[in-house]
Amino acid sequence: MDVLQHCVDYDVIGSGKFSSAAVIGLDGELLAASEGYAPSPQERHAIVDGFEDLSRVEAAGLKLCGQKFFFISFTGRSLYLKRGPDGAIVVKIKRSIIVAQYVAPIQAPEAGPILESIADELISAGY
Repeated sequence: MDVLQHCVDYDVIGSGKFSSAAVIGLDGELLAASEGYAPSPQERHAIVDGFEDLSRVEAAGLKLCGQKFFFISFTGRSLYLKRGPDGAIVVKIKRSIIVAQYVAPIQAPEAGPILESIADELISAGY
């Protein structure tokens, strides 16, 4: 199994904090995804472009699999997004971007550190 797919399935989804996740290349290619989760090519490019032009994400949010999420905060490498009681975290690492959605009652303060830790592990492995 591919390292990124293993990460999505066992680390992100396996944490029990996220309902769906994907890893997107900096070229917008879908590198790995949880079952049934596939942001469109336009959505993937908007995610990548969002790190180049944060003002667009702040103003319009991002769509993930057809659902609009609103900008909450940016930590320097991570975008925090919200959609009603649910949310998403988008973390840019060296060569890709991890996108992970969570569903209430899970909230960003408990999901964020887990995804940040997974991102750190991937960075140290060269991803």
